[in-house]
Amino acid sequence: MPFYERGDVRIQYEEVGSGFPLLVTPGGGLNSRMSNWPTAVINAMEEFKGDFRCITMDQRNANGGESTGPLALDDPWGGFADDQLGLMDHLGIDKFAFMGYCIGGCFAGKLLERAPERVVAAVFCQTVGHLPEDPDVMYRSGQEIWAPELLPGRPDLDQGQVDTYLHNLYRVNPDFLYSVSRDFIANCETPVLVLPDDIPAHPLQSSIDVASLAPNAEITVFPWKSPPELKTRTIDKVRKFIQTHTASA
Repeated sequence: MPFYERGDVRIQYEEVGSGFPLLVTPGGGLNSRMSNWPTAVINAMEEFKGDFRCITMDQRNANGGESTGPLALDDPWGGFADDQLGLMDHLGIDKFAFMGYCIGGCFAGKLLERAPERVVAAVFCQTVGHLPEDPDVMYRSGQEIWAPELLPGRPDLDQGQVDTYLHNLYRVNPDFLYSVSRDFIANCETPVLVLPDDIPAHPLQSSIDVASLAPNAEITVFPWKSPPELKTRTIDKVRKFIQTHTASA
């Protein structure tokens, strides 16, 4: 699979299909990587390759992926956005739609903040969000699952850097989406579609808040993963939502 490089960051990516560009990031928290697609709740690369130019990537420093770079200690969400927008620049793409799974909801928020003129529509699929009843669920995941696998192969990193990185990801803005504020979402005019979930890492309330605050938001029924007929209709809704908002772009 191809790579693009920007300074000390190296990102592996993949493309399938043709049409309007759709950047899709798989779930997996900090281990968001392309190999997660076969087990995703919706395999976007398969489902939408007949409709859009689907582009995906291993996120920087995802274990099991091939994208590497320093930890963006001072602006971790901005670091991810830099990689994603850098990939679009590398491919010569100006405007695109975005669909983010799990941690990708936080990616979506930061992309909408950083590049509102480029992201024409965004789908939040089972977004990560702050859970007041267990505020450190994502921080623990980073410390207990992500970091122990990453550090042995990265002599350039140490536990202190990991602690700072995870703190800045999940504890600096302990509310809502972590990556952006409620005020930003409340004033974001970009069309948004929300597919909710309800587990500790994907709180239902976070999805409801996104859909309630964003002026041009839609939300699917919940639950939507079963029966199969309902899941199929939900996938069709995603397809039509993206098609509607990319037709004029």
